[in-house]
Amino acid sequence: MASSTDNNGDKVIVHNLLPHIVVYSDGTIDRPRNFPFVPPQEEDPETGVSSKDIVFSNDPYLTARLFLPKLTQSNGRNQKLTILVYFHGGGLTFESAFSSIHHTYCNLIASQANVVIASIEHRKAPEYYLPTSYNDCWAGLCWVASHATQNPINSDPWITNHGDFNRIFIGGDSSGGNLVHNVAMRAGVEALPGGVKLLGAYLNHPYLWGAKPMGKEPVIGFEETLQSRMWKFAYPSAPGGLDNPMLNPLAYGAPSLATIGGSRLLITAAGQDHLFFRDRAERYYEAVKESGWKGEVEFFEEEDEDHVYFMYDTNSENSKRLIKIVVDFLRR
Repeated sequence: MASSTDNNGDKVIVHNLLPHIVVYSDGTIDRPRNFPFVPPQEEDPETGVSSKDIVFSNDPYLTARLFLPKLTQSNGRNQKLTILVYFHGGGLTFESAFSSIHHTYCNLIASQANVVIASIEHRKAPEYYLPTSYNDCWAGLCWVASHATQNPINSDPWITNHGDFNRIFIGGDSSGGNLVHNVAMRAGVEALPGGVKLLGAYLNHPYLWGAKPMGKEPVIGFEETLQSRMWKFAYPSAPGGLDNPMLNPLAYGAPSLATIGGSRLLITAAGQDHLFFRDRAERYYEAVKESGWKGEVEFFEEEDEDHVYFMYDTNSENSKRLIKIVVDFLRR
């Protein structure tokens, strides 16, 4: 959007990507959709999940929130749990691993799936343009995997004592789903520390896009849709623009989906998400099946819901159904 003067008359809007983010000429940034930060908890009263914040890299400085479900008394000290490395959503420009909605969501997943979670606080545009977020999420997965080696850096006892390194998943919602796809692709061609292998990944309503409209996406003004502008804002130097394989895995010349790391994949969509990503999620699912990938891929759609509905009301019946599908996927 062209620059304009705000109501104060003394600063100019440089980038207007409402409702997600606004950048002003004086360097200030508004993120009106950010949910409030909440502190970690010694024990969540509803789920019994404990959480804490850690620094897993000093250079660059990277943090995460860890979640540990209530352990069984008989085998608590040495109980081994599936590991989920979680990448939060937010259009690659807002939200946080420490925000209320992601904290609540991770508490539910940790307690119901009985998994230990590392929710990665990846850096975001415009302070850090892509591919920074991709590299941060990869670094988070590598840090978790490094606990399977003799000398992990910045090791954490929750992962050392309770992590099952034969059962590592990655997961994310919306732009977090985009991050999951790209980290899973990297895990398919690049070794993780300690010889650890990725078991599976889930992508809820993933932010996948492209240079040409698909399905019910608008034909007129497609490049000016918020989805198109968000990518160009977050990754202005992206080779191929909207058809960069990190955004459009089906673009001409994109790496084969047969190289996705892991052996299990879950993709979900919402039927009312046509102006966002519903059709692309289904096409991605079909493309994985057609690629020759050797794993097991599943697709679930809630027809009467919109984008990431389960993040905003975790108590609705449809939200509970989606969370149960993710939980069952992680438990199998």
